[in-house]
Amino acid sequence: MIIIKSDVELNLMKKSGEILRSTFNVLEEHIKSGITTLELDNIAKDFITKNNAYPTFYKYNGFPKNICISIDEEVVHGIPKERYLEDGMIVSLDIGVNFQGFNTDAARTYPVGKISDKKQQLIDVTKQCFFEGIKGLKQGSKVNHIGRAIQEYAEKFGFSVVRDLVGHGIGKDLHEDPQIPNFMTQSLGVTLKKGMTIAIEPMINIGTYEVVSKSDGWTVVTKDGQPSGHYENTVIILEDGVQIIT
Repeated sequence: MIIIKSDVELNLMKKSGEILRSTFNVLEEHIKSGITTLELDNIAKDFITKNNAYPTFYKYNGFPKNICISIDEEVVHGIPKERYLEDGMIVSLDIGVNFQGFNTDAARTYPVGKISDKKQQLIDVTKQCFFEGIKGLKQGSKVNHIGRAIQEYAEKFGFSVVRDLVGHGIGKDLHEDPQIPNFMTQSLGVTLKKGMTIAIEPMINIGTYEVVSKSDGWTVVTKDGQPSGHYENTVIILEDGVQIIT
């Protein structure tokens, strides 16, 4: 069921989004060689809770930590642990914030020190894929508008779009209807309406779009071991566009 949010609910989501955006700003200062992903997780938890909010991912379907941290070939759902970041890596942070019962969700991919030109291109293309996906998006648009734009842009650079994972509606629940594929589908999908809130999250790979799950039951990696990028924002559908709230 697709849920249209009231103005009161949208304001709560905007506050959640402000906290989430600020969390990234804090974490970005700490992303460097020598820090562990567990330390980043703790920094995120402390900041979110100090702002009277809750890290949505903690214990969500049993997830053991507060945010997802994925390195290089890890696409999503990496579990923070005593693993050190090293120069040359890229690291994706995926964070959910719950404020007074309403969630927002966003992701960013960052360089650790000096990285290869190919990895930097992956980061840049993945981010731009999101902005290509929201171009012209408004009330009355079809969901397939998003995936078509993302896939076409990514493939211009020889990159591929992950098929097994998609974006989603969001609100009181982290995952609501509708699903938001980042690739072209046969169906045009649902019609977007003013007041809908969705998380659009391109996951872009240097190599094959195929992914597999690791034995920890959470971490998804590229099948060929090539790096992957992730960029996500929660947006509100407006009559004549979208508002990015993360």
